[in-house]
Amino acid sequence: MSAVNARQPQLSLSESLADLAVEALIDEADLSPKPGLVDRRGSGAHTDLHLGLMHASALSLWPMFKEMVEAAQAHGEVSQSLREALGRIGRDGEGEMLRITGGVNTHRGAIWALGLLTAAVALDTQAGKPAAVALRAARIAMLNDRAAPINGDSHGAQVCRLYGVRGAREEAQLGFPTVIQQALPQLQRSREAAAGEQNARLDALLAIMASLADTCVLYRAGLAGLSSMQGGARAVLKAGGCASLDGRRRLRELDYDMLRLRASPGGAADLLAASLFLDRLQPALPAQIGSV
Repeated sequence: MSAVNARQPQLSLSESLADLAVEALIDEADLSPKPGLVDRRGSGAHTDLHLGLMHASALSLWPMFKEMVEAAQAHGEVSQSLREALGRIGRDGEGEMLRITGGVNTHRGAIWALGLLTAAVALDTQAGKPAAVALRAARIAMLNDRAAPINGDSHGAQVCRLYGVRGAREEAQLGFPTVIQQALPQLQRSREAAAGEQNARLDALLAIMASLADTCVLYRAGLAGLSSMQGGARAVLKAGGCASLDGRRRLRELDYDMLRLRASPGGAADLLAASLFLDRLQPALPAQIGSV
């Protein structure tokens, strides 16, 4: 049998969604040039991360995403028991991630965002449009995980208290408004303007950075750093985005500022991965409806 005619094995819904989640994380990591972030050029503002580590971390999360989807299928509805099952699975997945990375936090925020979204898809594959999926994810996020360890001293918690901003938890509870209202519309606009896929994804990242109170940037560089990130991202988009010469110059300036401040917009990167997952979900779902 020729390779052309060979049939691909049918994946289950849990396998397919885990694939999509991991692919979104790898595509986010590979996207270049990202201001202050790990990409194909180097480690950005980080000293403990590199692209190979980001890939290894993403791949280590595949069993976790698969198990989250299976938990959602087993529960069949948003419930306290599902929320706590997802929390347990997520903590186990984070533990494996930290084992693979030698204790470096590569994807903790992405575990939260993509874990909720993959579970939300599995609860109703017929309603797979991004806004509908994000709304179901929000309903899960609104429930408290009674088994979760109390960690009020995490970097994100400290920043939220200090600056009065919403963190990853609140973003999810609101239905991922930065993804639904900013990133995905910008992605589509840039595609329609023939910017090219990589430039369109960079523009989507900048749309997130332009409005997000990124707790990673706030922790490292305070309000001045956040203002630099948001203003710089807006300047790139106003100049025509990453497909334009002026926009590219502005992008270099923003990258320089992020490196100078040692500020890496990790929260924006997590939401870009969530955006890429939701963007490719609609074409992928029809073949999976009815899969086990």
